[in-house]
Order: sequence, then structure tokens, then C-alpha cells
Amino acid sequence: MNRPAVILLSGGLDSATALAIAAEQGFTPYALSFRYGQRHAAELRAARRTAELAGVARHVVADIDLRVFGGSALTDDIEVPKDSSDEEISSGIPVTYVPARNTIFLSFALAYAETIGAADVFTGVNAVDYSGYPDCRPEYLAAYEAMANLATKAGVEGDRPLRLHAPLIDLTKGEIIREGLRLGVDYAATSSCYDPDGDGRACARCDTCRLRLKGFAEAGVPDPAPYRSTPR
Repeated sequence: MNRPAVILLSGGLDSATALAIAAEQGFTPYALSFRYGQRHAAELRAARRTAELAGVARHVVADIDLRVFGGSALTDDIEVPKDSSDEEISSGIPVTYVPARNTIFLSFALAYAETIGAADVFTGVNAVDYSGYPDCRPEYLAAYEAMANLATKAGVEGDRPLRLHAPLIDLTKGEIIREGLRLGVDYAATSSCYDPDGDGRACARCDTCRLRLKGFAEAGVPDPAPYRSTPR
């Protein structure tokens, strides 16, 4: 029987690719998504589609409300940046950073892993084509893994230490897309936009849309996701 693994599944192309990689490596995937007070539901719809297409063992959507803190364009009344240059995207920590989000999400994943007897957690974080988020760095992930093995019953008494897998950490967006296509990921089912319309169509102008479109251009294939205007 394949070993269980928890996959953090946001509905974006990175987490969909990480899910496919986990399955290829022989893990039985248990997907975990969050309704955390984000301003749009398109990514959760995408997460559900991706989980269904992948045939995960179970898909849990956890409810937490980070709007009580605010401080991010994804959870507060702050405008999402549009039409940023490559230099602007890669410099500083943007207003779309949700304070401590990956730490919170990984903590839920850790609890989920313990309850299903899993010693492996997969995340789609990436340190190459990312928007300056401090919780997407390799040193952060290494520190979290060390903490997890100190802070859990499974880490102290279990026969296998918890492993935090970040298979995309050193890949460009184009390399991620090529790997996903090799594994049969349906990127039409994913959503990356920070400001989609009510039908889930991407804006083509926010930082994640621009990084996504750049990645598909690098991979040499068109982006199958719906956009409300023609990407520039």
C-alpha cells in the first residue's frame, strides 16, 4: 500500500504540479485547502477541480479567517498591484503577502498528517519565480521541518521523521509547467490570479498572472486558463 502524504492544494498551478509529483512518487495524496478569508472563491473551485481530476484519497477544506488581522491585499481592503515590472515583482515583500500564511497552513497540514499516519507533507512553494515572500525560502522550510519533528508526537515517538517536500523549490515557472505537462496536469483547471472576476477569469495583470504567463511562454505552450482580457 502506498504511503499517505498531505498535499497543500491552493488551486494554483504550483500546488497542482506538486500533487502530481507526489502521486508519481508513489504517495497516496490527501489534499488540504483553506477558506481563509480570501477575497475570491475561484482558487477553492480550482482546488476542488484539481483534487477530483487527481483522484485524491480525501480533500479537506479547512475554515480559518485571516480577515480578523487583515494586512494583505488578499484579505483586506487593499488594492491588488497591477502591471508591475519584473523588477518590481522581484523586489521587496508585496502587499499580497498574507502574514504568516505558510506557517499557519503548514501547521494545519502537520495536524492532518498526524491524524492519518502520514510522515510526508508536500508544498508547492518556489524560491525562483516568486514575489518575495519570506515563507517560500529553503531555509524557512528546513527550519519548519526541524520544528515539526520537535513539536509532534509522531516526531518524538514515531519511527519515521516528518519530511517536508518542496519539489518545485529550485525550478523556474517554465520548468514547473513542463514538468506538470509531462505528468498530465490539466492547467485549465487551475487558478493563479489574485483578482479574478466573478466567473473566475484571470485579470492577466496582477503579479501572479504575469509570472504564470511568463512561465507558459518559457515552456512554449499557451496558458489554457480563461482570461477576461487578452494577455499582453
